[in-house]
Amino acid sequence: MTGWFSLANADELQLADNAPSTYTVVKGDTLWAISGRFLKKPWRWPEIWDMNREQVKDPHWIYPGDVIALTFVDGKPRLSIAKGGSSGGGGTVKLSPRIRDTSLGKQAIPSIPSAVIEPFLTRPLVIEENGLAKAPTILATEGERVIIGSGNKAYVEGLESNLGNLWQIYRPGPALKDPDTGEVLGYSTTYLGDARVTRHGEPATVVITRSTEEINKGDRLVQTPDAAYPSYSPHSPEKMLKGRVMSAPNGVDEIGQNAIVTINKGARDGLEVGHVLAAYRLGSTVKSVRNKEDTNWLGQGRTVKLPDEQNGLVFIFRVFDKVSYGLVVQSLSPIHVGDVVQTPGE
Repeated sequence: MTGWFSLANADELQLADNAPSTYTVVKGDTLWAISGRFLKKPWRWPEIWDMNREQVKDPHWIYPGDVIALTFVDGKPRLSIAKGGSSGGGGTVKLSPRIRDTSLGKQAIPSIPSAVIEPFLTRPLVIEENGLAKAPTILATEGERVIIGSGNKAYVEGLESNLGNLWQIYRPGPALKDPDTGEVLGYSTTYLGDARVTRHGEPATVVITRSTEEINKGDRLVQTPDAAYPSYSPHSPEKMLKGRVMSAPNGVDEIGQNAIVTINKGARDGLEVGHVLAAYRLGSTVKSVRNKEDTNWLGQGRTVKLPDEQNGLVFIFRVFDKVSYGLVVQSLSPIHVGDVVQTPGE
C-alpha cells in the first residue's frame, strides 16, 4: 500500500455480491453508498483506491457524472475514474484520485448525507465547563414577555458590534459523563434558534428569525459559524479504539439507521472524522443451567457471559477533544445507549 495502514489490511478485500464493473455517479450519491456497491465492508474504501493517508483526509475528487471503473491489478481489485461521463472522451485513466477543476460549479459528493448531519456541523453541541459564561446574554424580551419565539425582539448585553449580525441562541445543558470512568467530558448545549442584530449598542436589539424551542431571558448567543461539509473517505482507525454510545437526540431508547449518536471518545483518543466504528450490543451474564450431574459442572452460582453481537456501523463526522458525533450508517438491530463501538474486526 502507498503509505496507508489499517487493521483490516491483513485480509483480502471482498467485493460486494454483484459488484458492477462500472458505475456512473449521480447527484445525491455519497462515498459510503458507492463504497457499498463495490465492497462488502465499505470502510475499506481507501484500499480499493490504493490511497495514501493524505488522500484519505481530503478526497474531494468524485463528482456527479464521473464513471467509476472496477479493474484488477495483479489479481487485486482497484477502482478508477474512467474518461467518459462528465470527463468526456473514452478509455480509462490512471487508477488514482485526482484534483478536479471546480470552476463549473460542480460539487464533490459528500461522505454521508449532508442533510442528516447539517445541524450537527454548524452548532457547537459540546462545550467546556462555563464555556458560555462570557457569551452575549438575553437581558430582556420585547414587551417583557416570559418567553419569545420567531418574529419577536430581544435585548442582548455583551454583544460586540464587530462580530457580525447573525447569531445562534443556546441554553447550557447537563454534563456529559464517561459511562466507564465518570469523567466529565464536556457539557451539552440546547440549540434554541437564530437571531439577527437590528441595532448595535449596550444592550443590542435582535430579532428572532428562527426558533425551535421557547427562548427566555438568560439564554446565550453564539456567533453563527460558516457551514462546513467534510468529505472524508470512510476508513477504519489504524489502531484498536473502543468507546461507548453515551446518548442519542431526544433521549430515544432504540437507535436506528441515520440516527446521530454521541461517543465518549474524541481527538485525544485518536478518533478522527471519517472513522468507521462497529457497534456491539453487550452480551448479558446469565446463570449456568448445568447441575451436579453434568461433567463440566463448576459449582453452584456459576455464570456465563454471552457473546457481544454486532448491531451496526457508525460513521464519525464531528470530533471534539473528548467527545465525538457519529451517524449510524448501518443498523442490523437497534443500537442502545451503553453499547460498545470499536475498530471493525474481521
